[in-house]
Amino acid sequence: MLGWRLGIAAILIPSLLAMFWVDSQQGPLATILLLFCALLSVRASYEICQLLTVRSMRLSFGLTAICSLLILFAGWAHTLIAVEDGIPRLMLSLGLICAALILSFAFLFVREAIRFREPGSSMETLGAGWIAVMYSGGLLAITSQFRWFPSADLGYYAIMSLVVAVKSGDTVAYTFGRLWGRRKMAPSLSPGKTWMGAFGAVAGGIVGSGLWIHFGGRLFEPTPIISSYPALIAYGIAMGVIGLIGDLCESLIKRDVQQKDSAKLMPGFGGLLDLLDSVLFAAPFALAFWVFWPPAAVVGQ
Repeated sequence: MLGWRLGIAAILIPSLLAMFWVDSQQGPLATILLLFCALLSVRASYEICQLLTVRSMRLSFGLTAICSLLILFAGWAHTLIAVEDGIPRLMLSLGLICAALILSFAFLFVREAIRFREPGSSMETLGAGWIAVMYSGGLLAITSQFRWFPSADLGYYAIMSLVVAVKSGDTVAYTFGRLWGRRKMAPSLSPGKTWMGAFGAVAGGIVGSGLWIHFGGRLFEPTPIISSYPALIAYGIAMGVIGLIGDLCESLIKRDVQQKDSAKLMPGFGGLLDLLDSVLFAAPFALAFWVFWPPAAVVGQ
């Protein structure tokens, strides 16, 4: 299983880097990234709607996908708007994403009002729909902001630090848990998670982010360098811990609906949500790090 995970990572990470490089040559509109994220959003919408259509919950895949795409597209709207001096473009983009989230919430409410016939399912469906839209639209829209922030020079370098740190933490956590894990961390929620695995997640996050931030900058022009070792270590710890929490949060969804995986898409991983859960959950925190306490910077900026 570990070999399979490493093999998949050896394919996915270079593929992501190649796509990021091609997209970076297309200008600030990032149309290739937009198409890629739209495909991810639709697939994630499908998986979570299938997952949460149980008991009294009756989600609409069509509405979930439309709302998720609306939120995702809102994350690109700032590239088409002229910004006055003194208005941070990141705040404009986040504001547009929040506006799309509120509009989506209204759409979900209206759907339940139209469908209402008798008590017993409306609030459950509304809550499940909101979780679905946040997962497949909100978190993905925030993750996509790395294309432009903290800066055009650091965007893809920064997002790869997130992916490498979280997935390194996940892989080392799995390895440590299998080899030395004894004490269960959350046996009812995720029986395979151990406290030794949690230690591995932190260690993997530090090592993975450290190696990427130190060596990965050589793939970019201009070349970023480590700006602060305390920030680098704190970033690695945070990504390892938050990635683990994100994995546990998705486990909560699956355990509550009595499913092992979000879908049967990839052997050893499950569905797309199983692959992206920890990255999407950690993305807002990673973005905050890169804006307020960046572990790396371009010399002269």
